[in-house]
Amino acid sequence: MIEEKTRILPEGRARLRPDPWSAGAVLIAFLVVVPIAAVVWLALGGTGGGLAHLWATTMPRYVANTALLMAGVGVLAAAVGTGAAWLVVMYRFPLSRWLEWALLLPLAIPAYVGAYALVDFLEYAGPVQTGLRQLFGWQGARDYWFPEIRSMGSAVVVLSAALYPYVYLLARASFREQSAGALEVARSLGAGPAGRFLRVGLPMARPAIAAGVAIVMMETVNDFGTVDYFAVQTLTLGIFSVWLEFHDVAGAAQIASVILGVVLLLVALEKVSRSRSRYYQSARRQAPVSPEHLGGPAGLLATLACLIPFAVGFILPVGVILYHALRNAAVWQNPALYAALANTLTVGGAAAVVTVVAALFMVYGVRLSGKPLPRILLPVTTIGYAAPGAVLAIGILVPLARLDNAVADAVLWLTGRDPGLILTGSAMAIVYAYGVRFFAIAQGAADSGMGRIPPSVPLAARTLGKSPLSVLVRVYVPLMRTSVGTALLLVFVDCVKELPATMLLRPFNFNTLATLVHEQASLENLGDAAPSALLIVLVGLVAVVMLARANRAR
Repeated sequence: MIEEKTRILPEGRARLRPDPWSAGAVLIAFLVVVPIAAVVWLALGGTGGGLAHLWATTMPRYVANTALLMAGVGVLAAAVGTGAAWLVVMYRFPLSRWLEWALLLPLAIPAYVGAYALVDFLEYAGPVQTGLRQLFGWQGARDYWFPEIRSMGSAVVVLSAALYPYVYLLARASFREQSAGALEVARSLGAGPAGRFLRVGLPMARPAIAAGVAIVMMETVNDFGTVDYFAVQTLTLGIFSVWLEFHDVAGAAQIASVILGVVLLLVALEKVSRSRSRYYQSARRQAPVSPEHLGGPAGLLATLACLIPFAVGFILPVGVILYHALRNAAVWQNPALYAALANTLTVGGAAAVVTVVAALFMVYGVRLSGKPLPRILLPVTTIGYAAPGAVLAIGILVPLARLDNAVADAVLWLTGRDPGLILTGSAMAIVYAYGVRFFAIAQGAADSGMGRIPPSVPLAARTLGKSPLSVLVRVYVPLMRTSVGTALLLVFVDCVKELPATMLLRPFNFNTLATLVHEQASLENLGDAAPSALLIVLVGLVAVVMLARANRAR
């Protein structure tokens, strides 16, 4: 019966037959790439004199500070993440099993929240300096020396404490997959603990560590709240200054193009590093690594080495924020808090749903059509995750503003009524930015989820007369509901924490939890910022717990 209903088209007509899945995949890829292309176009369209003026005045400082910050955070996060991963995989020491998962918790803390907490804890009126003055009888700041808190060094520490879990997560997985036989051979040849780490473990885990450091550096370039609070003039901060203070869109786009070039260079270096490294394992089943027991002083030192990044990255910010949130109970009755919460849930939820649905459509469309163009464009759509939020904001706002004005003029001409700015005058631009920024997360989850489903399952549904859309909705989505749910959660959490794009694209008098925290903390009102920050942390904790459970299941 099925063969009787099948129409055989001539080869030429089959080639010309419209394919909605391929067309949809190409459209989604176009929407993701447009903001990046717009930034480059705006930068090239700017006047040469403006760029020359930037390079003669502020650009060298922006570039130098950004490079120094990236280098410091990259080195410190790599050292902390790799060292902690090696300890929890290779050794058993006090609290090691608990620390193995606790070291992931700083992922729930946005770096800017950690910055506010560190300054509150270490500033002149904070508990540390107050305690020192009381202990030693000092009367004022002239009686003792204390390091400057709002500085490049503090920014490096805060960002490293918030971002080292990216390196830790990948390095831990790599160390677990290494052969116990190779380590035993190194031991039999006289290599001590340091030798086994430097000569065997570290070289074999280098591709994973490089990937984690690349992510850390990209997130460092994207950061706005931390560098703004610590007054570190980076390229991202320069975009805000040039655009919002001097109203120079072309200049901001030129700075954004420099950031984009830096990020693409990082991605290229990471890929080259991995392509030149080749490590193979035997086809036979490898014996798992058997952790050694560490007791006495060595065990205590290992515990301390893992506790310090956990304390700086999680305990300190949560403790400070929780203290202020409980101390200022009246702030919980502020209507602005709940308005920001509603806005956050609305734009974050909408962006998560739209992004995951678009990713499912595109991945399924590429698999279904089998045409070369959608397959080529699929990896291109991941570029949004590498682009900082401030860069995407420039690439989105200018084209959308022109489209908005064109639509408003057309409606006014047709109806005589001015609808106003529909896209840039609402939260739609924020949803679009979130979708572009985090499309790679949803696409990766959709691709891996569909890859685990045997081809015979959807093929059986097609032979029963189900349409491609019905197969996607009734077969694929139920079978990969865990991947879909994880993608929705991760995209939503990243949307909740995103600050630069939200700051630049939000409509007038529109706050999310992230922008409310930044506004209050910038005014030194950490007590008023604490409830919003605590809500962000709670949302992040849910995602980290689910991530830990997913890794444990593997």
